[in-house]
Amino acid sequence: MSWTEEKIAKLKELWGKGNTASQIAEIIGGMSRNAVIGKAHRLNLSAKIKTRTATSNQFFENSLEEKSKKIKRVRKSKFKSLIIEKDFEPENPKQLEDLDESVCKWPIGHPDEKSFYFCGRSSLKDFSYCKLHLLYAYQPKGKKEDVSEKDENLEFIGKKIKSA
Repeated sequence: MSWTEEKIAKLKELWGKGNTASQIAEIIGGMSRNAVIGKAHRLNLSAKIKTRTATSNQFFENSLEEKSKKIKRVRKSKFKSLIIEKDFEPENPKQLEDLDESVCKWPIGHPDEKSFYFCGRSSLKDFSYCKLHLLYAYQPKGKKEDVSEKDENLEFIGKKIKSA
């Protein structure tokens, strides 16, 4: 059965009211659900109302976004507190053989050079690095608005390294 102007007008009206393709096919008569869906698609009629699963998935995705924002805030504040503390102990250069669990293992220089050593400051509990090198090693994933703040942090760290 072909689509007449009357059937197309009825399809547009029923589709706009939110009827399902099966309901429209039954009302118009002599058409399948798939024929109604195909014609609606060719007419570029708007997508149907979201189903329950789509709505619940959206809620789930939103809750995941909120959790990740909270985690980022906690992590950011954790390392920001290290920046507030401005008194870093001086470097205590160590060779590979001298390293143990209590010292910073941040490499300074290139391993091929004779002047290569490890930082040697006291490392923080559960980390391999001192307070200063922890700022370098564990930077939060940057956002566009964090770029200027990160530049300020790196500038401050650079000054601290030079003065240490």
